[in-house]
Amino acid sequence: MNNSGSAMKHHKKPIISPLRYPGGKAALYPRLRAIVRANDLTSGTYVEPYAGGAGAALGLLVTGQVRRIVINDLDPAIYAFWKAITTESLEIAQMIKSVDLTVLEWSHQKDIYLNGPREDYLSLGFATFFLNRTNRSGVLNGGPIGGMDQSGKYKIDARFNRETLVERLRLIALHASRISVLNTDGMTVIKRYSKRDNTLIYADPPYFEKAGSLYLNSFTDSHHSALASCLNKVSDAKWLLTYDNVPRVAELYSDRRREVFSLNYSAHRVTKANEIMVFSDSLTVV
Repeated sequence: MNNSGSAMKHHKKPIISPLRYPGGKAALYPRLRAIVRANDLTSGTYVEPYAGGAGAALGLLVTGQVRRIVINDLDPAIYAFWKAITTESLEIAQMIKSVDLTVLEWSHQKDIYLNGPREDYLSLGFATFFLNRTNRSGVLNGGPIGGMDQSGKYKIDARFNRETLVERLRLIALHASRISVLNTDGMTVIKRYSKRDNTLIYADPPYFEKAGSLYLNSFTDSHHSALASCLNKVSDAKWLLTYDNVPRVAELYSDRRREVFSLNYSAHRVTKANEIMVFSDSLTVV
């Protein structure tokens, strides 16, 4: 196992995703771009079984590094958001332009998020987006920026720049025909796409530590073990995995190449954390 830092610094990362994610992986765009090119996958498909904010996936697609992307998330609310912006982008854009940025509206959108019909992708997707942009650190089960009484230094609209967000949606809409959005278990996606040529799978599952506060679908140890079994069985496919750097990762992926890297992490405060990347046997690593 080796340490890497320089490979992360080649090209400026594009910021395309409208979602804020603590520990989001858009910063890995330069490294993923290099891996796509080294493995001759620029005409291929890039798959995120645990997509979340899908920052890296969208960056690779919009800049022409890959031909297609697959965004999968088991959380029905996150799925609804991606489904809505790839099929009803004009409606979502209009809602962004006109929505009130108040605590009263926040309460209304939270009610939709918690109690609205799961099949209404537009309403649920927008509520999810609204909370992500107006909650502290983007955590969906958190409270609004500035607090319910708006007495904080920053107010509820601090991360809701309407023009910027509408422009990001416009960019995504231009490429929507090349985006597949799924709502299933990540391992199902891995099994399906690992059989396909010209495909890169990037698995970024819920982490071992602090996952409960960051993800609505956190993993137990049995989930982590099952994922390892799934990926290790398809070591001849092209995939990579990122995790928090804990000893259990080395145990689960003892036969795979691993590399420690640093990433800025922002939930409540910005810190730099060591994480670990795991590679399949057939992947050319740069």
